[in-house]
Amino acid sequence: MADELDLLRRANPVPADDPRFHDRPLDPEAEHRLLVLTRAGREHPGRPGRRPHLGHLLDALRPRRPRDWAWTVTAAAAVGAVVLALTLSGAATVPAVAAPRPLIVETGSAPLPLDVLADRAAAGGTGFPLRQGTHVQTWSLSMTSGPGARPPVTLPEERVVRWAADGSHTELVVATDPSHPGKPVVTDADPVPRTVEDGHVISRQTYPPSWSDAPPSAEPPHDARRLRAYLEEIDRLDAMDTGGLLDAVGTLLDNWTLGSRESAALTRVLADAPDLRAVGAVTDRLGRPGQAYVYEDKAPSVRRMLILDPAAGTVLGLEDTVTRGDHESGLRTGDVMSYSAWMR
Repeated sequence: MADELDLLRRANPVPADDPRFHDRPLDPEAEHRLLVLTRAGREHPGRPGRRPHLGHLLDALRPRRPRDWAWTVTAAAAVGAVVLALTLSGAATVPAVAAPRPLIVETGSAPLPLDVLADRAAAGGTGFPLRQGTHVQTWSLSMTSGPGARPPVTLPEERVVRWAADGSHTELVVATDPSHPGKPVVTDADPVPRTVEDGHVISRQTYPPSWSDAPPSAEPPHDARRLRAYLEEIDRLDAMDTGGLLDAVGTLLDNWTLGSRESAALTRVLADAPDLRAVGAVTDRLGRPGQAYVYEDKAPSVRRMLILDPAAGTVLGLEDTVTRGDHESGLRTGDVMSYSAWMR
């Protein structure tokens, strides 16, 4: 027995006084030593240790700091994606896919003016009703800033909110990337992000009845003038600029699935925004044809692209892309900070 205990002590891959391995995976040398111990009881010179997976790759990141901001994205990209160096542990190790590229306007496509689209949407009638609740696919760029900040990480999520007749509602949030079905998905976790299986339930909650009469809980009007006042109340600024308008639209759509009349009214409100310019046709991240309208926001240096259905004026998506990188937070020009794709 004494010989076996002595062998264990010498081969111990995780010494109790070594702080490097507290709540962390083994490094390559330690994993090799453990493999040697369990298979042969002695070391074999020259045998390479297996490279650890997610935990070892994240081990290089410093402890997580309080998040300065997390941008909400919605999407499933039919365009290319960048593979993160984050992988699942286990036999079936597969790269986790995230970080969508900006949507690209189709070459040679004709821009559709917003006032023309507003007229088209108004003539469309009442094809579908207003519904409280939302179904949205999002990509959120989670980041920290300052010394020791970890690299930005994109978190793909799908969220479904449904309301009951008694005023209660349920919210289901799932980690998924529709453009890469079945692939591992990056999700938020302490102290660092990790990968989970596609379709992993992040949260499922039921909330008690609520009867707030203030926007965005209040039912949105289907008249353009009153809808603009509704959005201004969400924005809570004296004079709502185009950036504030787009923020308010995102909040509205995170609470309501607009009907035909409300979508037509919203398109009319958007048509009055002087610096929201039509740029042409795009295919959104769920594969739907749309018309893109761009606002260049100078203050945070982002390009905001609103994607509308070219027939009904329904908002399909909203994308925020970095136009000037920031070394401190790790943002690069062209990074998609957020994308939201709303569905019925």
